[in-house]
Amino acid sequence: MRRTLFGKSLEVERLAPPRASIRDALLFDVVDQQESADLTLAERRVDSWTFAPWLLLAGHLIIAATLLVQRPGASQITIAWLLPMGATLVLDAAAGFVLLGWRRLQTAPHTIGRLMCGYLAVMGALWTMSSVGTASFSLKDPGFVTLAMTAGFFVRSIAAVTAPPLAIINAVVAVAATLLFSTDPAITFAIDALAIVMFAYSVANTRESVARGRRRLAVEWQAQKALNFVDEFENSGRGWFWETDSLGTLSYVSRQLADDFQCQPEALLGRKFTDLLSVDQASEALEERKTLGFHLSARFPFSDVVVRPASEEDVHWSLSGNPIFDERGRFLGFRGIGTDLTEQRKSEREISRLARSDSLTGLPNRAMMRQTLDEALRNAAHRQKGCALFMIDLDRFKNVNDTLGHPVGDALLRQVSERLKSVMGNHGQVGRLGGDEFQAVLPGTVDIGLLESLARTLIEQVSRPYQIEGHKVTIGASVGIAIGDPGRASADALVRNADLALYAAKAAGRGKHCLYQPSMHSEAAERQLLENDLRQAVERGELSVHYQPVVHAAGEEISGFEALVRWHHPSRGSVSPTKFIPVAEEAGLIGRIGEWVLRTALEEAAHWPESVRVAVNLSPLQFNDPGVVIMVSNHLNETGVAPERLELEITEGVFLAEGDSTDETFARLKKLGVRLALDDFGTGYSSLGYLKKAPFDKIKIDQSFVRGAALSANRNGAIIRAIVTLAETLGMDTCAEGVETHDDLQLIRELGVSMVQGYIFGKPSESSVARELANNVTVAADGFACSREPRHRLMRRAVTFIDGARVELKLRNISSMGALVECDVPVSPGSELAIDIVGVAPVRGIVRWAQAGKFGVQFEHQFDLGRLTPKKERRNDVTMLTPWYVQDRRQAS
Repeated sequence: MRRTLFGKSLEVERLAPPRASIRDALLFDVVDQQESADLTLAERRVDSWTFAPWLLLAGHLIIAATLLVQRPGASQITIAWLLPMGATLVLDAAAGFVLLGWRRLQTAPHTIGRLMCGYLAVMGALWTMSSVGTASFSLKDPGFVTLAMTAGFFVRSIAAVTAPPLAIINAVVAVAATLLFSTDPAITFAIDALAIVMFAYSVANTRESVARGRRRLAVEWQAQKALNFVDEFENSGRGWFWETDSLGTLSYVSRQLADDFQCQPEALLGRKFTDLLSVDQASEALEERKTLGFHLSARFPFSDVVVRPASEEDVHWSLSGNPIFDERGRFLGFRGIGTDLTEQRKSEREISRLARSDSLTGLPNRAMMRQTLDEALRNAAHRQKGCALFMIDLDRFKNVNDTLGHPVGDALLRQVSERLKSVMGNHGQVGRLGGDEFQAVLPGTVDIGLLESLARTLIEQVSRPYQIEGHKVTIGASVGIAIGDPGRASADALVRNADLALYAAKAAGRGKHCLYQPSMHSEAAERQLLENDLRQAVERGELSVHYQPVVHAAGEEISGFEALVRWHHPSRGSVSPTKFIPVAEEAGLIGRIGEWVLRTALEEAAHWPESVRVAVNLSPLQFNDPGVVIMVSNHLNETGVAPERLELEITEGVFLAEGDSTDETFARLKKLGVRLALDDFGTGYSSLGYLKKAPFDKIKIDQSFVRGAALSANRNGAIIRAIVTLAETLGMDTCAEGVETHDDLQLIRELGVSMVQGYIFGKPSESSVARELANNVTVAADGFACSREPRHRLMRRAVTFIDGARVELKLRNISSMGALVECDVPVSPGSELAIDIVGVAPVRGIVRWAQAGKFGVQFEHQFDLGRLTPKKERRNDVTMLTPWYVQDRRQAS
């Protein structure tokens, strides 16, 4: 069965005809009472019943006319019949008003139908008995009675065809009338038989009408539900419908599709559907259009074909459709649905972006950087050009997170990423691996000079101060560089090498860059073993505290001692603090070790005179711990040491994450009564603003300014004089670190430095020695008279030409100014030689003295000892430097 749906006919499945019972036919029960209010079938049935009284009236008029024709004297009887006729007209008019009232009051149709059926039955019975009775008793004519019964029967039968209850009354009346009044057996039998047949036919006809009505209602109900679904689907915005004719032109479109084209639906009708698609030259769009065109021309069903409209560039649709054929197999067109995939595509692109980029900084993430590295290495193999990899780690970032919180840390990472992108530019791709780790891939770049220049610029830019939510934040960066050979390097190996180079850069003092060297593999393994041993050393108590005296410069009285940590390993022996302190910092052991050093030093200071102070280094991580003041107070109370005897030495690293918490910690420590000293002043990120804000009692001048200050070749003395003047103006003491010679001590005194600390007054010693010194009034200076250039004590082989002959040499005690040379050939003082040191480079010098088998040579230009044996640079990152070993940098030698 065909029904109309979104503008065209819809094939509805033919339902099995529901059967109607005799009761349904008698009561004309088409549908349930709740659903029958708006059924036109019931309305038409009631309309036919209201017409039945007029058939009865017409029958009586025929009888009356017959009486007038056959019995001219029967006018009285005719008038008697006219009265019931008038009553019939009145009743039928009332029935019409009832019908109108039902339609207006929305009364259930089956209720009105049953009332009308009863009305017709009563009317039929009354008129039949009236006509038969009048003819029988008034006319006394059996023939006329038979005629009246026959005429009344047929009139009632016509009305009873559509009214089974009336058919029942008709049959009963016919049988009763013929039995009572008819004298003709044939007529009696015929009328009774016809009445019964008419009743049976009326019931059967009504049952079929009821079943047919139910089928129609079921189909219409299904069609209505389908229409509701269509409306809901279109109104929801999730899709739209389209339909084409056999020529491929649109015959129906939903309003949503018309809205996408910013027009009315009627404006799209009659247009080729394929003309509405994008016709740009993009291969993807052409392929999509060809796919749709193929299905439409081949009349094949299709689903989820992605197309783009011609009016929008960033809009995507998904089309599905089926061909339509009539009963004879003729092609009528296509009908289908469309879905807007624009938001879905945007979501997919966003998901893909998030899967390949870091959500915080927007940089490529670890997976994307790995893919970039793999592609760079493949291209390097084809182009025969190498690929470089930077591993970048932020210094002191954890300190920012711990002190200022993660929101500030996140904002800092976003600013750092912008600086990294600016520095890298077109040289390569930078990405974030996670936390404070970044990576940069530089395809085709293997120039070491360029790589080092980029690394230096990167470190410099990242180390500039940041302003975040009212906080001034300063961090640093360390860079590890690895270069992959074309066709031979793998991504895993390159990442591992860059990691090792980064590790070496951080070990060299942070804020550094380092190129990968093959020897770094063994160094990394050694560092891991050292970390494991250090963890066990803390548990086994292998650490100890040594004390180095701090002396008044003027009178050489002992002012106090600085507590320095030492580690004696069972198999390694004495491990230099320059090795294990950085490991402790990275392994998270620095806080535990620092608290142990503080308590041990206070317990020892309790045995010293009240005038002797103890200085303990406090790492930036300890200082920024909210519980540091309580920790210091508890240990002071437990040991009984007066707060003014404790001097806490901190470095400038505590200021690199400035905030309210830093100022609050300073205030609480001063309120506690302890003294504060700024250690290693003049190195790292020195700023006079620190002295203005923090309540320091002492400034410690770094030993890099003190050693060799008496030499006329440097300007350290001027720097020390400036620091002393600044400290005196601010009311602070000064202490010179690393004093080793009498010349330097004399200069320090002349410049007005308050206190001196160095080997000239004593090396760090055990607690028993420190206790003995503390009870002495003064300590005598003991050291060299002047500074001596550092020497390279290992023998190096060299070659030179003397009188045209090639001679092998052995160089000892090499300094930046000259060396002791062992030579089997006699050489005269004043001779100029070009000495080629094996594995280094040629140097030129003049022989100053000569003896049997050896002579002294003075280099023409100052020689860099670092060219002989690469050594790790001294740590100068003031944040991560924990200066328990700061005064003992010569301990290892």
